[in-house]
Amino acid sequence: MSCRGLHQPVDTVNRWVYRGLLCGLTLELLALATWVGGLIVLIGAVIPAVFNTLGGQDSGGFLLTRAFEGYNRLVVVAMALLVAIAVCRQWSGHPAVSVSRLEVVLLTLMGILLCVIVLVLHPQAAALQAEAFAVKDEQARKAAFEAFFRLHMPVRSLYMINMGLGIALLAMKVTRLVSRRESQV
Repeated sequence: MSCRGLHQPVDTVNRWVYRGLLCGLTLELLALATWVGGLIVLIGAVIPAVFNTLGGQDSGGFLLTRAFEGYNRLVVVAMALLVAIAVCRQWSGHPAVSVSRLEVVLLTLMGILLCVIVLVLHPQAAALQAEAFAVKDEQARKAAFEAFFRLHMPVRSLYMINMGLGIALLAMKVTRLVSRRESQV
């Protein structure tokens, strides 16, 4: 992962490859920071602020649904960057930036969970939420919210698992960076 393992460029082509790898590694860390940090901000700051400020479940719920849709879009872009950069790193053939089997496994699991959340579960949860907010009869509203929360709990769990996978990938990259740096000392 460390660019310290890359040799100083000696000609123009190598210089551009070196700069490309450096840029890619930086974007990779930024994508992981967005993946992990974005969810931490939503859970730790946005959700409490919304429900403590707006007070109502309806308006707060709709706002959080929109916030998570925005987070999902950012994470889709982050995943595209992570995969594209991993392919470029592997293509470069440089051992300092090679893609490990563990990294491929983590990226694959993250991508599968992301697809399940974004393409299947989140749209279903948003539809159930909208249905629950639209119902006026108290009994029907209660039943609609129960259906929403039955789906919402697994979605929350998958978000947390995916954040954990992102943290694991970030930790793996930091460990690789530190171990390369120690071997050069």
